[in-house]
Amino acid sequence: MKQTKIIALVAAVSFATAGISALHAKPLNYKGPDETATFKPGNNLDVVQNNCTACHSADYVQTQPRGPKFKKDFWQAEVTKMVKVYGAPIDDADAAKIADYLADNY
Repeated sequence: MKQTKIIALVAAVSFATAGISALHAKPLNYKGPDETATFKPGNNLDVVQNNCTACHSADYVQTQPRGPKFKKDFWQAEVTKMVKVYGAPIDDADAAKIADYLADNY
């Protein structure tokens, strides 16, 4: 019984301390690195910039595999992954335009 009271007291003190610490917490601000790449000019560039750069820079696209087998199917799968796995808020019409742009330019 005495051990239960001690545990309850320790828990109460811990919660109170955490609450006081939270009152003094300041927001964390940081600056990401400067972009080192830009999207290539092409059809639907504006759609790509308006959707894709909400989450990542053009640098991310530059790091993807290249070559003949990494065209339409590859880019469609990447856009689908961004929407379904990572929750990118891209509508179906824009997703198709983004995949076309990427397949044509990368």
